[in-house]
Amino acid sequence: MERRILFLGPPGAGKGTQAKRLATALKVPHISTGDMLRRSVVLGTELGRQAEAIMAAGDLIPDDLVVSMVIERLEEEDTRHGYLLDGFPRNEAQAVAFDLGMTDRSIELALLIEVDEVELISRLQGRAAELGRSDDNEQTIARRLEVYKEETEPLLSYYPARGVRVIEVDGVGSIDQIFTRIVLLLEEAI
Repeated sequence: MERRILFLGPPGAGKGTQAKRLATALKVPHISTGDMLRRSVVLGTELGRQAEAIMAAGDLIPDDLVVSMVIERLEEEDTRHGYLLDGFPRNEAQAVAFDLGMTDRSIELALLIEVDEVELISRLQGRAAELGRSDDNEQTIARRLEVYKEETEPLLSYYPARGVRVIEVDGVGSIDQIFTRIVLLLEEAI
């Protein structure tokens, strides 16, 4: 059975951690836009060369380029039985463009990892301290959460309107506890 799942949630919710675990369990690729950008640059693809020039200038990758990169990646053989998306789409414009480009293999289910803002800030501050990132201060963290609310949260209305089920997952607890919740919720959804 093909699984095409999108992980949603604010920064610090644990999307990447859980997506990697679930991808391994389902034997489908975990596709992260950050990983894809780095991979395309390393492989020297046309899209990678374009992205590298944009990043070198310090600019954000335009939506159309990100969508093209994701669609290009999803045309690879390892996605034949499904995929897990993490970090894409990040806004409604990307979601619309992706849906238009992937009509036969679009997202079938979204998992929303929910964590309250106090816990998110604590996690992000802890991660910044652990990684020694002085640029991830309270203002930066607050801005990242604000951008999520403005750009990504509207997808929580967009997908149900398109018939895509959004399953909410309590993102507080150990990595194993959260993963168990995800697996149980997916089993119920099938």
